[in-house]
Amino acid sequence: MTAAAPSSTDLPTNDIGHLIRKADVPSLFQSRKNDTHKGSYGTLAVLAGAPGMTGAALLASRAALLTGAGKIFVALADTPPLSLPCDPMHPELMVRDAAGVLDAADALGVDTWVAGCGLGTDDAAKGWLTRVLQERPDANVVLDADALTLLGGDQVMQAAFRQRKGIKVLTPHPLEASRLLGSDTHAVQADRIAAACAIAARYGAWVVLKGSGTIVCSPSGAWRINTSGNPGLATAGTGDVLSGMLGALLAQGLLPEEAVAGGVWLHGAAADRLVEQGIGPIGLSASEVAQAARWIRNQG
Repeated sequence: MTAAAPSSTDLPTNDIGHLIRKADVPSLFQSRKNDTHKGSYGTLAVLAGAPGMTGAALLASRAALLTGAGKIFVALADTPPLSLPCDPMHPELMVRDAAGVLDAADALGVDTWVAGCGLGTDDAAKGWLTRVLQERPDANVVLDADALTLLGGDQVMQAAFRQRKGIKVLTPHPLEASRLLGSDTHAVQADRIAAACAIAARYGAWVVLKGSGTIVCSPSGAWRINTSGNPGLATAGTGDVLSGMLGALLAQGLLPEEAVAGGVWLHGAAADRLVEQGIGPIGLSASEVAQAARWIRNQG
């Protein structure tokens, strides 16, 4: 497989097929300067959490907080009065309704979006996601879960996504990947590298094809394989945590080759640390992964 020439938003072509290692993502471990403030580390909005799925929004948002994002707005896929006006575990998170965050995104300075975790696929969800993709095209965007289902079935939305200038990341599991390609899960799993590269080419995006040996593929087709992680990640909510972590790293200004590959590595490494501590793999929880990831970033 031949990749195009690398750019500032791409993996080097000599990294095609290499494994993702801790040494490849030094930006994860850079210490922070004393003269910084919350605005130095980005403003993230998480469009997620339809009624009955609020937990997905909280998992992604809490993971973003623990991974170091400066300010986080939880744009719940709900209408006022909200079923959850505040996160009692992390009141640092600013919980609002989706339309309210979208309407005020410029004033709030949102520079990165994570969308899809428990979002739903009804007309309201479709409308909110369309707005994310059409408005503020320079903002970074990470799409997961229901957002991938909506994107895969809507050509207008696909066109808006491709035209965005900010960093774009898609994080499908095999079934979601098949929807993005108009294929089937068997075909995706038969050649995971080819599937990841095909999605990257079709949508002009970074792709994280989740699974054992997660594939990270750049928009040009340069791909790498992650080796961190264990079966403890096979539990509800770990994908939401990964999306929040990726959004947080992009919001903090890491180059995409380190934010995306580094976020995937960190997610798996956090699960590995938990198992080393005797926590899991059986019964390991998504919330614990985010906490372990924070420890790893600070230990360097």
